[in-house]
Amino acid sequence: MKKVQSIPSILMAIVLIAVTTGFIACGSQEEEITHQPITLQLIELIENNPEIGELLEESIAKAEEANPDPVTNPVQSLDDYYAFIDRASQSLPQDMIDCSPELSMRDQMLQGICYFYFLVSQPLPELEDKGLFSNSLEYYEPFASWLRDFAVVQGQYMDTEDSWGEEVYQEIYADAEFGLQGDWYENPSNWNTFNRFFSRYLSSPDVRPIASPDDTALVVSPADCVPQGVWSINADSEIEVEAGLTVKLQTFYSIHDLLKSDSEYRDAFANGVLAHVFLNVYDYHRYHFAVGGEIVEKAILTRNVALEVSWDEEQGKYIPLDSTGWQFSQTLGYVIIDTGEFGLVALIPMGMAMVSSVNFEDNVSVGNTCEKGDMLGNFLFGGSDYIMLFQDEAGFEITAPMENETEYKHILMGEEYGRMGSVE
Repeated sequence: MKKVQSIPSILMAIVLIAVTTGFIACGSQEEEITHQPITLQLIELIENNPEIGELLEESIAKAEEANPDPVTNPVQSLDDYYAFIDRASQSLPQDMIDCSPELSMRDQMLQGICYFYFLVSQPLPELEDKGLFSNSLEYYEPFASWLRDFAVVQGQYMDTEDSWGEEVYQEIYADAEFGLQGDWYENPSNWNTFNRFFSRYLSSPDVRPIASPDDTALVVSPADCVPQGVWSINADSEIEVEAGLTVKLQTFYSIHDLLKSDSEYRDAFANGVLAHVFLNVYDYHRYHFAVGGEIVEKAILTRNVALEVSWDEEQGKYIPLDSTGWQFSQTLGYVIIDTGEFGLVALIPMGMAMVSSVNFEDNVSVGNTCEKGDMLGNFLFGGSDYIMLFQDEAGFEITAPMENETEYKHILMGEEYGRMGSVE
């Protein structure tokens, strides 16, 4: 006769199996209890700061209100969020969320990036009047610091050979917007990680000729990008713009926030102008000097990694926004160039979302001189922005071509962007 085990013995066996395999029983469904280290870091943060957990749950709930579709918004709870972070930290952006195969690779990447920030960029009443750029969790400490840590972890994955392969290459190659089908870039055999692809070199300087290299008044585009416009800087070193995605108020942003606190040039751009450009995920992500001269200051400032995102119900897509103002709280690097005749120009490459890695070339040092079009550095993965500050005496005006009455055309690094000496 077969011996029947007692109920307590059976339960003990189940518990032992659960412990040794990393699973626990929850109803009829088994859930893995082991998480990625970055997820465990968030869980510990919430345990020590219950307010963060409450705000995160509120932000997730608001995201569900904005987009209740579980396909395009699969995170509906805190546990869902933990599972999403586990996956996202070891994924390429196009794999972070299920996208329609009809979308281009560029759009699939953008949807992954945007969805990540959509979940934590919802307006929260509790965060109003706290001096944040936007009353959303992505700007609120200590969660904002955890977002930077996540970006580093995902960047580390993108530095591994697991992040790259023939299948990934072919998917990106098939999207003509990346420009891999021509002769613009180095040999693809050099790309053994996703970040190595993302920071790819040109095949030759000839594929990005520098407009009027001997004309010191002509400012060239520092990157493949879409110009966003020009804003006046007032006598108090501020620009005036609409503030944030959800709070449409006129707000002043100080140029001081773009430079280190002890910079002797903090007020050097009063009464001048600010211009900035946007790099998309498919763009060449090495940036160059827009003007020539002597480098008089250089710095990298580590701050937020955030992104303004809206859900477009009609298109069924997440839309990244590059409004003017968010840059003043973001991770950035800068060099200030003394051009001589046209005064000082500040060149400020700025990370946007995810890794937001701002890197300068080794020869970019104070006291060195640069020529217009020389390489300044590169971004690793993440959309990117690039600000330029011109002094009043520079007389800068933008001359880049317009796509329509309100938008500029996409231009390539080295093409004409604007001129100095044009405005009295």
